[in-house]
Amino acid sequence: MMSERAIIVTGASRGIGAAISEHLAQAGFIVGCLSRSGELPRREQASAIVRSRWIGLAADVTNPATVRNAIEHVAARGTIVGLVNNAGLHTEARSEELAISDWNALLAVNATSVLACSQSVYPHLVRHRSGLIVNIGSFFDKLGVKRNLAYCASKAAVAAMTRVLAVEWAAAGIRVLNVAPGYIVTDLNRAQMMEGPLKAYLSKRIPAGEPGSADDVAHLVASFFDIEVPFLTGETIYIDGAQGVAH
Repeated sequence: MMSERAIIVTGASRGIGAAISEHLAQAGFIVGCLSRSGELPRREQASAIVRSRWIGLAADVTNPATVRNAIEHVAARGTIVGLVNNAGLHTEARSEELAISDWNALLAVNATSVLACSQSVYPHLVRHRSGLIVNIGSFFDKLGVKRNLAYCASKAAVAAMTRVLAVEWAAAGIRVLNVAPGYIVTDLNRAQMMEGPLKAYLSKRIPAGEPGSADDVAHLVASFFDIEVPFLTGETIYIDGAQGVAH
């Protein structure tokens, strides 16, 4: 009997990670939903079938041992074929006031964890000579955004790691992609995005006039696992409504 295919998603309990977990489960994958709390994704509309494919697991992405333990738990249920590095942290500070401790904490979650989680899943992917890692970056990786030095640097690092891992691991049949969203409405930022100064700003800056949704990102990520394109690897795919290229 063929084993079910499983994908690990970090930061899966809320926001974009929860949406990705739902769309992957809808596509028939077992989804190891990693988060600090270990809670299942907060997607009230998710069907019973989708929920049956979720495995909620507590793991700290800055602690590789907990990630490895969670991955082994998922591997007991299905063959691991992919990883979505979605866990992230966002803080703001003026660059001249940015505490080194805050810099280190953000880089640990946004960048170092991408390496640690990818290393942890590597033995499972290389064993089968195939697999896909999707990193969730940001279009801030190519922008200079005030008060976002650490965040911009971390997402630029994610894009760089995507390229290097894609080159190193291609011979093992492992592909690596980076999905870089622009402004996305989630359950965490809905009020801020949909009213007030930020809404007014985005209506002018985004050519379509409004931000994207977590489902927009989830559809894209799930499509990479659904339709295999072996020659597509090492690339950053921006999903920002053309804001990053609008003049």
